[in-house]
Amino acid sequence: MKFSSVYAIILNWNGKADTLECLSSLVAVYKDYPSLSVVVVDNGSTDGSIKEIKNKFSWVHCIDTGKNLGFSGGNNIGISYAEEKKAEYIWFLNNDTVVDSNVLSALSSFQDTTVGAVGSKIYFYRGLEFHKNRYQQKDLGHVLWYAGGSIDWKNMLASHRGVNEVDQGQYDSEAESDFITGCSFFTRLDILKSIGFLDESYFMYMEDLDLSLRIQQAGFKTVYNPASIVWHKNASSSGGSGSSLHEYYQTRNRLKIGMKYAPLRTKFALLREGIRIFTRGASIKKRAVFDFLKGNMGQYHE
Repeated sequence: MKFSSVYAIILNWNGKADTLECLSSLVAVYKDYPSLSVVVVDNGSTDGSIKEIKNKFSWVHCIDTGKNLGFSGGNNIGISYAEEKKAEYIWFLNNDTVVDSNVLSALSSFQDTTVGAVGSKIYFYRGLEFHKNRYQQKDLGHVLWYAGGSIDWKNMLASHRGVNEVDQGQYDSEAESDFITGCSFFTRLDILKSIGFLDESYFMYMEDLDLSLRIQQAGFKTVYNPASIVWHKNASSSGGSGSSLHEYYQTRNRLKIGMKYAPLRTKFALLREGIRIFTRGASIKKRAVFDFLKGNMGQYHE
């Protein structure tokens, strides 16, 4: 049997414990799928991540960038390495995830040559659900974080289908998705070479949405595959949802992606919203709007 060459790219930035747990979950996948290569791109960590990863997982290739290049920049380093090694498929995988042994079931979707990207069914990591007190103990670990996504172009909002719902099989059919989340994002290297790698101006957040839209513009479908399962701890790299960095990047990058892709009416609405934020919003959001208008993209600097 011929196995397609898959390169999983895991970005690490001072997330040693999360990355080690993620890699531990990949051991069974690696044993069953001989053409899987795992690459950890370290964005200048100071917590000894690389040394411990090399000690515990000799089959993992580590790349130390020496500095924080963000989600886009770090993953692009991994793509370039995979390209040198003649990869067929690229799998972006967040380091704060744990994967099911059948996670590579996502590859089956590419049997349809019109498919350009595939996303997994993603649960909240057990005990880290947004509203865990709402659920019975038996449901923890089965609360959905992502089962496909939709974009509200009128309001320029991207949302996860099924989020906070207990999985009862209601999203067990493969379906097209408006976007694939970068938490677990499979695509073909030849497509990336054609349309370009991740846009590094985002630094973090919404670069997955941008990539999904560029893949669609190139004539390919983006689909959700429920047989590929992942658990996610959610927004660990920026301090978590609601942190100041999270608010900054979400605000600035939403303006960027809206002005790039949204209908004209929505673009005008976004500009009005930006003005309201700049006059009455929280200071971190004011800075986000200011930086967008000035063209200050990439990493946030105080």
